[in-house]
Amino acid sequence: RYPDVLVMTATPIPRTLALACYGDLDVSVIDELPPGRKSVITRWTSEDKRRWVYQFVSSRIREGRQVYFVYPLIEESEEIDLKAAQDMAERLKNIFSQFEVELLHGKMKREEKELIMRRFYQGRINIMVCTTVIEVGIDVPNATVMVIENAERFGIAQLHQLRGRVGRAGLQSYCFLLTGKRISEEAVKRMKVMCRTNDGFQIAEEDLKLRGPGEFFGTRQWGMLDLKIANLLRDQKILNLARREAFNLVRESPLLNNYPLLIKAIKRRFPYQWELSKVG
Repeated sequence: RYPDVLVMTATPIPRTLALACYGDLDVSVIDELPPGRKSVITRWTSEDKRRWVYQFVSSRIREGRQVYFVYPLIEESEEIDLKAAQDMAERLKNIFSQFEVELLHGKMKREEKELIMRRFYQGRINIMVCTTVIEVGIDVPNATVMVIENAERFGIAQLHQLRGRVGRAGLQSYCFLLTGKRISEEAVKRMKVMCRTNDGFQIAEEDLKLRGPGEFFGTRQWGMLDLKIANLLRDQKILNLARREAFNLVRESPLLNNYPLLIKAIKRRFPYQWELSKVG
């Protein structure tokens, strides 16, 4: 039987992972790279290794490759001590004066962005200094190095999505995660996961552990459930058993009319969601 709805995602966010695993969906996992592709080598390093990273970038450009530098901000902020794409673009033009360096960000006009991307695709730009505007829809096989500054400011799913802009051909590609010396324990975990795996499904599971699945009956896509004992990842067998029993109940009595006490408990626990369940 052909499916009525096909849901596709390269990097499942926690809520979609949880719903896909335990909701009314069959899951197929593509866990292999396309033929000829190599896994991206990811390195986490601190600011004091910046010079070495720059030397590595120069060596790859001399071999004919192209590079992304990604920043969390477009302009410098007085409130947040983060590097910004505009300021760093000027600095990188001086550091890599022998190469062509260009800036790309979301506030540019569409025509300007398209022109810059076309030049980058044609190999006329060596270094693209940008924001997360390149996160999706960019395919430049010759770009083999990505440097993400202030990587601790990005979520793990976003880091994985950004990393996917390199390694799009048979060439070995690299991703450098540059962070400050003082970062949170959670940020450290994100960096370690990124260095450990390129598997989007594993990363989504780690994201589920770190951020939680969000609301099953609402719209919030992250955050911990208010479960006192149960754990979605640890208690999968119990959860699958409960899910199977729930389907049996609904199959026997679609509106649960045979189970007045259950209806009462659901209304008390999920009053708003119960009303939504009757739509359609």
